Amino acid sequence: MAPVIRVRGLEKTFRVPVPCEATGPWGRLRHFLRNPSKTFTAVQDLSFEVEAGEVVGFLGANGSGKSTTIKMLTGILTPTGGELDVLGHVPYRDRLTYTRRIGLVMGQKSLLWWNIPVLESFKLYRDIYRQSSRDFERRLDQFTEMLEIRDILHVPVRKLSLGLRMRAEIAASLLHRPDIVFLDEPAIGLDVVARMNLKRFLRTVNRELGITIFLTTHNMFDVEDLCPRCILLDRGRLLYDGDVSALKEGEQEKVVELDLLEVLDEGRFRRALRRCRTWEQERSSYKLQVATERVVEVIEELFASARLANLNVIPPSLESVVERIFKESRDRGDRGRGGRNVGTLLQIAV
Repeated sequence: MAPVIRVRGLEKTFRVPVPCEATGPWGRLRHFLRNPSKTFTAVQDLSFEVEAGEVVGFLGANGSGKSTTIKMLTGILTPTGGELDVLGHVPYRDRLTYTRRIGLVMGQKSLLWWNIPVLESFKLYRDIYRQSSRDFERRLDQFTEMLEIRDILHVPVRKLSLGLRMRAEIAASLLHRPDIVFLDEPAIGLDVVARMNLKRFLRTVNRELGITIFLTTHNMFDVEDLCPRCILLDRGRLLYDGDVSALKEGEQEKVVELDLLEVLDEGRFRRALRRCRTWEQERSSYKLQVATERVVEVIEELFASARLANLNVIPPSLESVVERIFKESRDRGDRGRGGRNVGTLLQIAV
């Protein structure tokens, strides 16, 4: 089966004005008449594929090109270069037929009409997508129950909190049962309970309806819970494309947390601390950053030199791994361009 998303060498550049540095009215006038500009590259040489039914996390820092890429994938923007195929369509050319097969939620852009009740917006989308009344009512019942928005169906959108509005937006994007849904920061404004319900809902529509999910978020817990695969983008370039689990398995450092009752051998205890990469102390509690290969010997030294009330060995979080990867990428500057395989990336990460 052909991939539902195929991206090859995708590029997007913008012309941005050069700030005026001239002084005096004539200098500013000359700048205005010349209207100088420079090229800003938002996405460059980006290539990846997504198979039907996948849940993919699309990650990157602010300004890395995530939203620009999603706008090209959904047909909002026209690429400057490269090839782009989604569901057999070129999005910016086939918008009329293509957009009937996708869903889109952008955290800062509303799908719902501001001054009318949520249900009326849903009915409008029902008519736009030419859904049968039977399918619409069945999905409406299922989605409103799972997202806990049944009580707000007759409330104007302008009166909803951000969290309730986002849940309604997600329901609106899926009522026509698209083949792919693009979610750009969908959990913005949600509390902990609502976030858990949303993730449970997305897992259900992916598993039962086979909807492919392409998700951007800054919350790494959402990525770990939802996405077996992630794509990392940095300054418009592909940094990593692969399993989320492979990122964490390649990390060569663990956190050891302990609560100290009494030091029995001060010298040996200090030697254990010196074998750590870094350590922090707050009263009798310690937090140690330890290389994976030294964890066992450090723990043995701790038990031999002190009485401990508690000790935990914590594997690296996805957030810490991704943060380190981005930091290393920025530190390397332009020396490492283009995509990297798993082995190369994990060498960078550690």
